[in-house]
Amino acid sequence: MLFYKKLTLLAAAALWLVACCPKVENGSIRRASPMSQGMSATHLALIDSAVNASIAAGEIPGAVVGVVRNGHLVYEKAFGYKSLVPEKDTMTLETMFDMASVSKCVGTTLSFMQLVEQGKVRLVDPVNYYFPDFQPWEDPETHEKVDITVQDLLTHSSGLAAYLPNVPAYIAEFGENTPDSLMMYISTRIKRNFRPGTQQLYSCLNFITLQNILQKVTGERLCDYAQKNVFDVLGLEHTTYFPLYGEKPCRPGLEELAKLCAPTELQEDGHVLKAEVHDPTARLVNAGNSGNAGVFSNVEDLAVIAAALLNDGSYNGRRILSPLTVKKMFTVPETNAYEVARALGWDTYYTGPYTSGDIFCLDDVRGHTGYTGTSMILDPETSTAVIVLAHRVHPKDEGSTSRLRSVVASIVASSIGR
Repeated sequence: MLFYKKLTLLAAAALWLVACCPKVENGSIRRASPMSQGMSATHLALIDSAVNASIAAGEIPGAVVGVVRNGHLVYEKAFGYKSLVPEKDTMTLETMFDMASVSKCVGTTLSFMQLVEQGKVRLVDPVNYYFPDFQPWEDPETHEKVDITVQDLLTHSSGLAAYLPNVPAYIAEFGENTPDSLMMYISTRIKRNFRPGTQQLYSCLNFITLQNILQKVTGERLCDYAQKNVFDVLGLEHTTYFPLYGEKPCRPGLEELAKLCAPTELQEDGHVLKAEVHDPTARLVNAGNSGNAGVFSNVEDLAVIAAALLNDGSYNGRRILSPLTVKKMFTVPETNAYEVARALGWDTYYTGPYTSGDIFCLDDVRGHTGYTGTSMILDPETSTAVIVLAHRVHPKDEGSTSRLRSVVASIVASSIGR
């Protein structure tokens, strides 16, 4: 009889847990208290003071910060204002941000590494294998020619110029929304500054070239491929590209998602960019579908991406990359010169603007920043991610998040094990 009483109590307890504990949808991040994941909630609260001080100093109008540990979101908070013009609007956790160059890793790199693991692209492939007109580097003295490879693009060691030298001049010659002309321009007219693999020069044109390789191999736009094979696979509801100039949307419901976006810069004509990528090449030339920028996302979705990458490429039973692919992606290629310290599509401490702070083991951290004020870092050693979403370019391109990113990272790292 005692056995059956215990069994009844256990069954009742199980039913209570099912009723009281919220279900985790496939696309949602699991949430937990900092203490349950070995972190100090009191110490994490120092983030509040750091962000509020940055807002008070006029560096940013607002921000959303998230911290992931062991696959759980242990800290998430919205601060300040989502918009200042044309009217003030309070920041919320659901706010979607223009990720700017963080798009390079969460959009282009994750998509591209899928092609690598499927054998559709090789890291050692020369770019002219896909685009025969793509010019190699030529030694100015010996006239030796060296091909630029896929790996050179991913590690910013191709030598390509950092960006289009003059977007208005390009548009005057080729017009807006001319992605094919842009690829031709990169292939034949952009300067190659050094022998590939020997130095590093951060270049948006590297990732626009990767975009074009992906599109040629798959027959799909990057925004469609990433949506279907990365964002949708992970069940992300608030991560997407916003194609412009009447281009076909890459998912339904973009009008509603656009309302969640934080605006960026006020233009000279009084128009405020919202759900329109801030980067001029991505917006004006590539119509929002671009390898260097264009992803919009929020803290919960980025937490899912971070959790998946810290869990060997899968989360909630949904896999986007294999464990060895993730390891390869985060590894600095030994075939590059010592001066090239970038992993495949991701910054290391030695190439990023000190985003990882002062406490994390700096050899292990991977991450990326975005010009608009966003950043995301991952520390595999402690299974921790730090997401800082801000729009320092609103309403004018005058703010800064460089110090805030580092301060928040140090607070998070030092909260572990307290």
